[in-house]
Amino acid sequence: MDELRDLYQEVILDHNKNPKNYFQMDEATHSAEGHNPLCGDQVEVFLKVDNERIIDISFQGHGCAISKAASSVMTTMLKGKTITEAKKLFEKYQHLITAEMSEAVDLHEYGHLAVFAGVREFPMRVKCASLSWHTMLQALEEKKEIATTE
Repeated sequence: MDELRDLYQEVILDHNKNPKNYFQMDEATHSAEGHNPLCGDQVEVFLKVDNERIIDISFQGHGCAISKAASSVMTTMLKGKTITEAKKLFEKYQHLITAEMSEAVDLHEYGHLAVFAGVREFPMRVKCASLSWHTMLQALEEKKEIATTE
């Protein structure tokens, strides 16, 4: 578990410092805003969807390192996925970061998302790690209200 914790910290720091897909997409077909009032995280997610497939995805905003890293990893994972696949990945990710510490989780089935298993050790950070994912769902479902993790 120490190796995973080290990897978690490395991935968080790397994606926070050098986020992937961090820009406002002008040709987005879907977008939504998210806000975590407890932490102050704010994110906007942009998607270009064609034929039920996420052709491109980006984000912008500000917040803590976990929020920014989760957004960055999310965009790399969802590019090219269908809307159905994106929603399934959301559910899988939610389970990973909210599972009880006593619950055995097979990290091999989570791929790159496995590094976020460490978030469940810090319940206050789960909201930071999930904000962009909730915002992405709001965008796909074309809901106009601001996504929140409250």
